[in-house]
Amino acid sequence: MNAPYDLSTMIAPHENSRTAPLHVLVALASYGTSNDRHLDRMIREFRSMPFEIDIVIISNIHKKPAPGIECRVGLPSKDPWSLPFAHKKLFAERADQYDLFIYSEDDILITEKNLRAFLQVNSVLRDDEIAGFLRMEKGPGGSISYPDAHDEYHWDTTSLRSRTKYVLANFTNEHAACYVLTRSQLNKAIKSGGFLVEPHEWKHDLLCSAATDPYIQCGFTKLIPISHLDDFTVHHLSDKYAGKVGVDAAEMRAQIGAMLRLANDPCAPEPLLNTETKLWRRMYSKDYYEPLKEGVLSMIPPDARTVLSVGCGSGATECWLAEKGLRVVAVPLDPVVCGSAAERGVEMVFGDFQVAKKKLGNQRFDCLLFSNVLHLVRDPVEVLSSFRDNMSTKSVAIIQAPNMLSVPEMWRRLRNPHRYRGLGNHNLSGTHVSSIGKVGAWCRKSGLRVDRTVGTLHHRAEFLRRLPAGSIELFMSPSFVSLARRKDDFKESLH
Repeated sequence: MNAPYDLSTMIAPHENSRTAPLHVLVALASYGTSNDRHLDRMIREFRSMPFEIDIVIISNIHKKPAPGIECRVGLPSKDPWSLPFAHKKLFAERADQYDLFIYSEDDILITEKNLRAFLQVNSVLRDDEIAGFLRMEKGPGGSISYPDAHDEYHWDTTSLRSRTKYVLANFTNEHAACYVLTRSQLNKAIKSGGFLVEPHEWKHDLLCSAATDPYIQCGFTKLIPISHLDDFTVHHLSDKYAGKVGVDAAEMRAQIGAMLRLANDPCAPEPLLNTETKLWRRMYSKDYYEPLKEGVLSMIPPDARTVLSVGCGSGATECWLAEKGLRVVAVPLDPVVCGSAAERGVEMVFGDFQVAKKKLGNQRFDCLLFSNVLHLVRDPVEVLSSFRDNMSTKSVAIIQAPNMLSVPEMWRRLRNPHRYRGLGNHNLSGTHVSSIGKVGAWCRKSGLRVDRTVGTLHHRAEFLRRLPAGSIELFMSPSFVSLARRKDDFKESLH
């Protein structure tokens, strides 16, 4: 574990002349002038702390917002978004001069409370663990939201661990636009070879990669103390995503509550599958917060009374069906994200595919939903074959999947082939190549037969729906929905 800090050193010299105050280096990335009011607020906050703090602004223009503030001007590359990478050279130059190193964008309010909490939990972490933060924003009327929880980002239930009074977990979105490192952590990051690198992007864009390299490239795991979440929450002062991206405070409280219960459960269920790909910007990963999909709903037979959803996230579609009076059973991605759906009448069956199938037994359902999950599983045919037993003679399976061989997707692959490295090899990319033909093949091998397929067009290509029915629409659709039946029942259903 890291050597514990004596918190008595975190007070000003005049309060205790026998101890030295904490020495802190703060690097603030500030491009242009649009966030200057937030930058001023951050500087005032840092200067109110009882530590010896040096503040260096990294910018593309000269700034002198207050006396004693140093400003370094210059971009690491021609791309303006590369600016955050400039702080790394500064930290390396002064790696042995400070106790704490703080990097932040110019609109993240880190408080004394945050730093004290960081030092306290750091003393009980392993050498390869770093305490991290989660951003929050304030909307109209003081509402709180958490913008980092969106798309495929979620709490990793397999990362739960306890350290003395703390329960910690990893949030799969490492980006919080800031980080804090101790001297030993910084030196370990530098020695790893993953810290002092040229501006780059892969899982995150340039702006975010600079703030996440300590975790993604340097051998550390970012852990958020969820038992003390308020102490590790930082305010994103611009509040620009409030009400637009992320989850609200009630949803975050519910997710944290579920995580804390799992931490105390020796028989906690495993998540369904690994939902994040290894491709550029996590392409084709499963969205934990999928909205209601009209294309999926239109495929559900009007006389269906029971639905099994395999791969349920937050459950918009499942809740809509339950509210219409259907019995909806879901095999969720994990026991955390589905909490709201469970409260709204969706029955949950937890565990991975094998465990969930065993719990379901031979129950039969009128409709099976597989929403953007089959391309992520190691053996789609095995999964379809297993759940085929839960289909009655007139049941349908509705499969939604990305169309990786569509014209728009193939054009993107031709323009940027490096972003798709490993695609086609599940071990390397975390996904199979998914297409209309491929899903049809998976179905045939598992005893199913595709009845019909509908493309999900980009909104800019909706005009294609006015053309005569044919393959053009499907070729242009980046995703699709297929309806399949049991092979032995397919001919009967046509009469």
